[in-house]
Amino acid sequence: MERLSTCDLREKEVVNVCDGARLGCPSDFEFCASDGRITALVVPRGGGIFGFRREDDIIIPWCKIECIGSDTIIVKLSPEEYRVPCKDKKKKSFW
Repeated sequence: MERLSTCDLREKEVVNVCDGARLGCPSDFEFCASDGRITALVVPRGGGIFGFRREDDIIIPWCKIECIGSDTIIVKLSPEEYRVPCKDKKKKSFW
């Protein structure tokens, strides 16, 4: 089993196998405090200031990761799992 650092993971692009969407690169991680394992990847949706976490960041549970390759992390998410409804109530589409 190959060991990867969080720096290695941050350099990989996350791609959703369900729709081929390129979600971006992980910027942060969630860890289990009791055993130190990564429980989720955090992919920013853009527009954050100084790396502060935003409400619309994409949180990808570790169990949704299908494969970690040399350049890409393949995840399996339905579009509803990573899309955030538009905040403008007049618009009915996502984003």
